Amino acid sequence: MIPAFTPEQDNFREEVCKLLCEDEVRAEIARSRRTPYGQETGLLDVHRRLGKLGWLAINWPERYGGADATIVEKAILTEEMIRHGVPDNVHSLGVDIVGNAIHLFGTEEQKERFLPGLARGEITANVLFSEPDIGSDLASLTTRAEPDGDGWRLHGRKIYNMKAQHSDFALCAARTSTGPVNFAGITLFLVPLQSMGVVIEPVWNLSEERFDLVTLDGIQIGPEDVLGEADDGWQVLGKVLPLERTGLDHSAKAERTLAALREHAPPGCEQRLVELDTRVRAARLLAWRCVANLHEGQPDEVHSATAKWYTSETAKEVSVAAVEILGPRALLDARDPDAIADGVLDAAFREAPGLTLAQGSSEIMLFFVATSKLGLPS
Repeated sequence: MIPAFTPEQDNFREEVCKLLCEDEVRAEIARSRRTPYGQETGLLDVHRRLGKLGWLAINWPERYGGADATIVEKAILTEEMIRHGVPDNVHSLGVDIVGNAIHLFGTEEQKERFLPGLARGEITANVLFSEPDIGSDLASLTTRAEPDGDGWRLHGRKIYNMKAQHSDFALCAARTSTGPVNFAGITLFLVPLQSMGVVIEPVWNLSEERFDLVTLDGIQIGPEDVLGEADDGWQVLGKVLPLERTGLDHSAKAERTLAALREHAPPGCEQRLVELDTRVRAARLLAWRCVANLHEGQPDEVHSATAKWYTSETAKEVSVAAVEILGPRALLDARDPDAIADGVLDAAFREAPGLTLAQGSSEIMLFFVATSKLGLPS
């Protein structure tokens, strides 16, 4: 169920909407969507404004740049940013994934070093998990960390990473030892990306934001850059990944796409729109139940996997329906003066396949639910 928001939380939503509706902010968002192909933006001034207010990581303590709020306020901010079209990946990667991992498992020195900059929108981070040839099987990663003095040297390649070209550092999973099971011996490192030994190359794709291939060629990492304990990275990942799988970002994207479709849909497709609206509402309910679980201190990995699967598939279905209903006109991007809904439908259609892969593919989410909850054989 969607939680009953307090008057203070309702007021916070109104304040966020007011800021995101300012002419200056709307103009900045529009400019970011019209940059020449291959020149995507990183952090925006609106991110920095939110950070200055303590909102970008509002659920973090004030000493780290937050406002000592709850995960509910953070979810409200995320939902409204996406509803208003603010590019969200640089924020979600840096704050929601890497920042939260440091907040939960980092040393005090690591928190002081990274969190304030992330919360203020001054620096950003991304994740280096996926690798060529291993698909969604993260436990089979081959990037290795070889001992070097009291630290390590990293060797390997990471692929399908977003925003690496804009990021100051990354949360990287590498193998520090081998054992009878693949997930043992994985360690998480905080890797500076603007360093010798790191090569970032674009991997072009259909969406508005490129992927990257990141090669780690012997970059040196010290013991102060290990997140958690050496060889214990799998346990850290198991606790961090469900935090990003609420599905709230996907349900908000589905809402935004459906709103644009409704505005431009021709007569005769009312039943289809009602069916899509039902799915989008159900997706939002699932996502907010995940948020409620986190707020109550009872994260549910199975429910998170269910919500991630359903919300991402729903966002994909809505974007495909928009093209089916409106035809080729829906595929004009924001740079075209004749684009429908300022190119929102085109961007959603091109992004949709990736939504069902990022944060765990739909197949992996269904496998996890089937084996962990339903007791089916693996």
